[in-house]
Amino acid sequence: MSDEAAPGFVRVRLDLSYDGAGFHGWAKQAGGRRTVQGEIEDALRTVTRSQETYELTVAGRTDAGVHARGQVAHVDLPAGLWAEHREKLLKRLAGRLAKDVRVWRLSEAPAGFDARFSAIWRRYAYRVADHPGGVDPLLRGHVLWHDRPLDVDAMNEAAQALLGEHDFAAYCKKREGATTIRTLQELSLARGADGVITATVRADAFCHNMVRSLIGALLFVGDGHRGPEWPGKVLAAGVRDSAVHVVRPHGLTLEEVGYPADDLLAARSRQARNRRSLPGAAGCAAC
Repeated sequence: MSDEAAPGFVRVRLDLSYDGAGFHGWAKQAGGRRTVQGEIEDALRTVTRSQETYELTVAGRTDAGVHARGQVAHVDLPAGLWAEHREKLLKRLAGRLAKDVRVWRLSEAPAGFDARFSAIWRRYAYRVADHPGGVDPLLRGHVLWHDRPLDVDAMNEAAQALLGEHDFAAYCKKREGATTIRTLQELSLARGADGVITATVRADAFCHNMVRSLIGALLFVGDGHRGPEWPGKVLAAGVRDSAVHVVRPHGLTLEEVGYPADDLLAARSRQARNRRSLPGAAGCAAC
């Protein structure tokens, strides 16, 4: 991996969104399954009439069924190809892509930009409704229905113990060679006028299933199955708890990705690739 495009190439930033219901996640998979990455790479190859597929790097790989409103990716394109197509590329992609995925902006990335490693935070929203009648049919693809009343104040109280830098092994699906240490910068819940509860979850990065596991634990507090101290105790124990359910993906949306000022992009990218550990603990490879 490099913080710069190879000689003769231009690094292009893509800002995009998608409805995850029809995709098997972001990342390309064997077997012809439909993915966001595969869809966009195929469209790029087609509209630029290229023989080669140019691979995208994304800020945050979303799982099957998870949506994105503010996803960011980059692709390194030959300078000549970019010069030839840049003015009409956005419109041509709109004509080629299916309606459940949109690229909103294409721009030359500043020096040092890496969509994944330069990011300093990702912000997700998880939406849940507890109305006894269910979820508004027009929102059913983006809001989870919970069949018991939820105490938002208790959930916010429980969330406080999870903030900060921790090993989130108890809330992540472990991946070989990847750290589960993350800095959770925000975890708060608010009920809207329509009754839908939106959880805002922001961190420097997330490990696999982390957001959906955190929400699963908070729902258990909200409906009275556990006290507000329980999610913090699970975190401190450092092991998966069978009572922590990974909630369904359709309530989750990647809302926004944050980056530092342009002159700090390369330094942030190098920092994010470093081995990471908590004070006094052995390091493990960054994911």
